[in-house]
Amino acid sequence: MAGHKLEIFKRPPLDSPRMLIGLSGWMDSGEVSTGTMNWLITYLGAGKFAEIEPEGFYIYNFPGGMETSALFRPYTKIVAGRIRTYHQPRNTFYFDKDNDLVMFVGEEPNLNWQGFSDLILAACSEMNVSEIYFVGSVAGLIPHTRDPRIFCSVSDDALKGKLAEFGVKFSDYEGPAGFITHLTVEAAKKGAGMSSLVAAVPAYVHGENLRCVETMLKTLKVILGLDIELESLRNLSDEFERRLTNAVRDMPELAETITKLEADYDKEIFDLQMTDLQDWLHKKGIRLD
Repeated sequence: MAGHKLEIFKRPPLDSPRMLIGLSGWMDSGEVSTGTMNWLITYLGAGKFAEIEPEGFYIYNFPGGMETSALFRPYTKIVAGRIRTYHQPRNTFYFDKDNDLVMFVGEEPNLNWQGFSDLILAACSEMNVSEIYFVGSVAGLIPHTRDPRIFCSVSDDALKGKLAEFGVKFSDYEGPAGFITHLTVEAAKKGAGMSSLVAAVPAYVHGENLRCVETMLKTLKVILGLDIELESLRNLSDEFERRLTNAVRDMPELAETITKLEADYDKEIFDLQMTDLQDWLHKKGIRLD
C-alpha cells in the first residue's frame, strides 16, 4: 500500500456505527449516490474526520484530444496570473454522533481498486463499523412520474432477511463490474456485512434527480432508523416533477413514450404485489390455483 494513505484527523465518539458510501462515476445516474450523501452531510451538519489521498488512484494524463483528456484532469482556476484553486479528486469521511453514522463520499477510483478497498475497510476496522451500505443509481426505462425501484445486492445471504421487509428487489445481473462490486467481495473476505442499495432512475432525465434522492433517503430512514425530516426535500421533489412534466408536454413523442413506460411500470408493480400476496397466502395454507 506504499504511496497510499488514509489520513485520520480525529477519532469520532461513535459506538459500532453504520457506514454509508456514495461515489461519483459508474453508479451515480441522476446524481443519486452523491446527492443523497451530500444532502445527509449538510442536513446533519456532519463533521469531517478522515480522507483518502488521491495519488495513485486516478488517471490524470489520458492520451487523445483535449476534450477527452480534460475529463480526467484535476480542476484549476487562475485569476490575473495567480493560481487560486487546484482541486484533485476528494474522498472524505464524515460522522454524525446522533445517528451513529459514518459517511464516505468521493470519486470511484480509476486505478488500484484493491488499494482503495483496503483503505475504506481499514477505516471501517478503525471505527468498529458494524454495517456498510453503498447508495447508488443506474439509468433505466422507468418514468419520472413514479417512485424509483430500489435494487439490492449483498455480501452475505444472511443480510437479505433484514432488507427484504423494506421492499427492495434483489438484483439479477451479469456483465461489467464496478468498484463497489470489488469492495463488496473484499468486505465479505473480512467478515464485514455490506449491502448495495441502487435506485433505477429515468434515463431521459439529466442532472440531479431530486425525486430519486428523496426515495433513497426515505429507504435509508426506515432501514437505519435515521432521525431526519424530509418534508423540505419533498417540496423540492414535487416542484422538480412539475417542471419536468410541463417540459414533457412540449415533446409529444417523449410524452407518448413516458405513457408507455408508466403502463409497463404499473403492470410490473401489480404483478410483483400479486406474487407477494400469493406467497403470503400459501404460507397461511391458502392456494389460489
